[in-house]
Amino acid sequence: MFDHRLLEYLEGYLTEDRKGRFMEVLAQRTKYVTVALEDVYQMHNTSAIIRSCDVFGLQEMHVVEDRFAQGLDKNIAMGAEKWVDVHRYGNSGECLDALKESGYQIVAATPHKDSIPLQDFFPKQRTAVFFGTEKEGLSEEVLQRADGLLNIPMLGFSESLNVSVSAAIILQDLAQKLRTSDVDWPLSELEILEKRLDWTKKSIKHVKGIIKRYRSH
Repeated sequence: MFDHRLLEYLEGYLTEDRKGRFMEVLAQRTKYVTVALEDVYQMHNTSAIIRSCDVFGLQEMHVVEDRFAQGLDKNIAMGAEKWVDVHRYGNSGECLDALKESGYQIVAATPHKDSIPLQDFFPKQRTAVFFGTEKEGLSEEVLQRADGLLNIPMLGFSESLNVSVSAAIILQDLAQKLRTSDVDWPLSELEILEKRLDWTKKSIKHVKGIIKRYRSH
């Protein structure tokens, strides 16, 4: 059961502007669309994508770290890792299973000839967009288990984009489509309360001691 009294107590340590900003951002947050990265070995790309998730209102991100387990580059993420929930997996199968069990369709971002152009795609159900490594693309496992394939049409001589650029383009497009549709994309009331508490805790110095004093009373 959610502890409303604890949230009220801790929010007393925040300014009204801070609390208002949390509510403003949470009103635009969604889990309806999420992103999954498969072994993206350049750390700054992972960091840039988590920043894009924050900017475009995606609350969750899924990272497969089978071969290239690295931390986020905080200089690029610029604090976004505090506001976006990052779920980590040891292999792609584990990530795919978790997403499907949570009700997501898997859409693989790939220039494959059978893929759907971005402008023609709308997420009619909860959607996880999978991105692969910069050199090798997505694994055969992800491509085989994907419910659909998606591409960014390219009109020049270049045949590919940096993975973080591709993610930003696709996430911005899908987020905009959701917000101008009648899809039920926002967070639930309970999810908003949980994130208010999480973000409040992350905003208070020595919060563990403060919570300990609260519980002692």
